[in-house]
Amino acid sequence: MVLALAASAADVSGTWSGTLKIAGPDGQTQADTIHLILKQDGGNLTGTAGPSAGEQLPIEKGAIEGAKVTMEVPVANGAFKFDVSLDGDHLKGEVTLIASGQTMKAKMDATRAR
Repeated sequence: MVLALAASAADVSGTWSGTLKIAGPDGQTQADTIHLILKQDGGNLTGTAGPSAGEQLPIEKGAIEGAKVTMEVPVANGAFKFDVSLDGDHLKGEVTLIASGQTMKAKMDATRAR
């Protein structure tokens, strides 16, 4: 039973909502929202991500290893690349947008919906 609880603790399947703190080129930080609907199958991760439940894009190259979660969300001329970690009921870490030759970085903190 203890092993079953440990295995389920690492599962990120579900709905997550939170914030992105985006570092602007002028050093100012902007806040935006993030909404993720994740489905984990072993080390593979699928689902959707976007700014709200009504605006979602498919996740590609999703993977989970231990507490580390990586995934990409393609957008026009680029992709959002997530490099986050599971910390209790939070997914926290860095999101990088690479599009049209430009790079923007953000810090994400999302909480699992209950």
